[in-house]
Parts: sequence; C-alpha cells; structure tokens
Amino acid sequence: MSGITLSNARRAAAIVMIAGFAIFASGCDKLKARDNINSGTAAFKAGRFPEAVDHFKLAVELDPSIPNIRIYLAIAYIQQYIPGTETAENKKYAEAAMTELNETLKQDPKNVLATAYIANLYYQRKDFPKAQEWNRKVVELDPKDKGALYTLGVIPWTQFVGADREARNNSKMKPEDPGPIKDVKDRAALKEKYWASLTEGIEYEKKALAVDAEYENAMAYMNLLIRYRADLQDTKEQYQADVKEADDWVQKTLETTKIKAERKAKNPNAK
Repeated sequence: MSGITLSNARRAAAIVMIAGFAIFASGCDKLKARDNINSGTAAFKAGRFPEAVDHFKLAVELDPSIPNIRIYLAIAYIQQYIPGTETAENKKYAEAAMTELNETLKQDPKNVLATAYIANLYYQRKDFPKAQEWNRKVVELDPKDKGALYTLGVIPWTQFVGADREARNNSKMKPEDPGPIKDVKDRAALKEKYWASLTEGIEYEKKALAVDAEYENAMAYMNLLIRYRADLQDTKEQYQADVKEADDWVQKTLETTKIKAERKAKNPNAK
C-alpha cells in the first residue's frame, strides 16, 4: 500500500479540468493559444502526453495568463514520470513539472491544486521531509483534504518501519514474534526518535477519518501505526493493548470495504 498525497477526488478534478479545458479556452482572444489548448487537450485525453506537453508549452508562451495552464502542463509531465526510476530522462519530467507548479504559485500562492501536486511529487521521490512540509501546506489551504492528512500519517510509518525491522533482527526476533522490542537500549533509542512522529501520524489519520469516516486507507494505516508503535511500549501488557486496538482497525477496514461493495452493487454510481 502506498501513500498518495493527492486525493483521488482532487486528481480526478484536475483531469476533468484538462478534458474540459478546450471549452473554457474557446473564448480566449489569442487564436493560437486556443488552438494549442484544444490540441493539447485532445492529445492528453488520447494518452499522447509528449504531444500534450508541446501544445501546452506553446499555449503558455502565447498567453501565460490563462488560469491554471501551467498546472495542466505540469500534469502532462507527471503522466510521463515513473516513481522510483532514477534515470536522467525520468527525473527531468518531475523537475519540469515542479518548475511549472512553482511558477503557478508565484502568481497564485494559495493555489491548492499546485501545492498538492508538489507535495505528491516530493512523496513519489521519497523526499519525505519536503513531502511533509508541502502536505502541511495543503492542509493549511484546505483542512479537509483527506489525501494530505492521510499521507501525513503514512510518512512516519514509512520512516519507522525499516528501523523497527532492524531492531527486531538485532534482538533475534522473528516478524511474527510479539513485542515489544527485547533489547531495552534499542527500544529506548527508537522510542525517543520515533514515538512522537508515530503518534502525530495517528492523529493525522484520525483527522482524515473525521473528513471521511469510510476512508479505508486511513483505517489501514491506523492499524499499521498503532501496531508498529506497540513495539516501543515498555511492557507486554501495553503492547498487547495496542495490538488489540490495531486488530480492531483491521476489522473496521474489512467491514467498511464490505459495506461500500454492497452499496456499489445496489447502486453502481455510489461512492
């Protein structure tokens, strides 16, 4: 399971805006800009993203005042970016997108869509401090952006999981062995470093669930954050209490998934 800083709703809205961009642009005075917007939109809808980039770049050059035009250019770059691939060719797509998004924010510092895409790019590039910084900016602009809240919970777990596994290995503990971590010194060091961030992550997932009580992804990470943080508890009783709470979140996730599937079966248009 991966964290996604850009909520599905916000991502879908951006794609819809691109698909409908030609209609908006038809009233523009500059004929060439309009034509390139139309051509870029058609190319984007057909999955010809390099071609879409070329047309949107021309539209930017002809009329950079068109609302959100740089965001659409950035999205066309992002569609070609493959997270985790460290080739120079791949990196240039992320960097080009970042340039356009930052230019958008120079003109409109409170543009939440541009901010969310920057946060997403930092997350996909595994620059977690920057991803946290920019997701917090998203939440400042839109406190109900559940995708940003969710990802602010995912990041602490992502940063902790490797250290937890290493500490378990050092204590000769198998993955299925109950905690907490046996080596007291290792456990204390990890607790000092990670307890606060894991706890903050849990609070962010709670906020995401306050926005959407049926947000299964947030439920799933409530389970993971609580279950892994349990390894830092001081006693077996505390560990067992946390594991029980984590198990409860697993059950809630399964129940919610079932309810939504049944709702979808009755009404295919239901969310």
